[in-house]
Amino acid sequence: METIPAVARAQRLATSAPSHIAIIMDGNGRWAQQRGLPRLAGHRAGTENIRRIVTECVEQQVRYLTLYAFSTENWNRPVYEVAGLMRILGEFLDHETRKLHEQGVQIRHLGRTDRLAETLRRKIQQAIELTAGNSRLTLAVALNYGGRADIVDAVRALIAQGIDPALIDEQRIADQLATRGMPDPDLIIRTSGEWRLSNFLIWQAAYSEYWTTRDYWPDFGAEHLREAIRAYGQRERRFGALSPVDTRRLS
Repeated sequence: METIPAVARAQRLATSAPSHIAIIMDGNGRWAQQRGLPRLAGHRAGTENIRRIVTECVEQQVRYLTLYAFSTENWNRPVYEVAGLMRILGEFLDHETRKLHEQGVQIRHLGRTDRLAETLRRKIQQAIELTAGNSRLTLAVALNYGGRADIVDAVRALIAQGIDPALIDEQRIADQLATRGMPDPDLIIRTSGEWRLSNFLIWQAAYSEYWTTRDYWPDFGAEHLREAIRAYGQRERRFGALSPVDTRRLS
């Protein structure tokens, strides 16, 4: 994982494409309802949109793309909707894994697997193993993922390892998170106009930049992604420190 000295980070402008983009893919159900369609039609349209965004991320030289597909809280939705969404995600792996592999995409899974059906777990593992050697883009799919559960699992792992509590620091916790080995997200995008994380990467997002659009996820296209990247490039990332301009004013 990239480590940047605090002073250097404080002075760094986000003038290039973010290395890691994370997206909360929101609004599938509302997209379908606006069209008089069942909610699952929106989930299917949203899943089909992943291919378009992955391709644009490759074009923009983004190295990591994390997608929030299903949270630990989403199990509270109607049983038929959850079952249908899991089926759609399984079909996506069936149809797209080989294509993503040929595109140089490495697939990772973030989240717990205990509540996933054995068939889906097997498909996920096969996709991970097939694409493990790829390095053009890492596509991390957060499925049955929760930011708080991620931190709890990391702490439990450290306890199980018998680590002296006095030795536990941020890096040791980060090394146990589902995103270990990945840089923290530079930019978090949420569709549908909402302004909240919804338990997504809450540790990793401490200094992420945010961008939102009122468009629902199935309508989120390459032009939206480019707009978000342009907005990111105009921001100064201070990581809690002063900007160079502010520092000069104080001297």
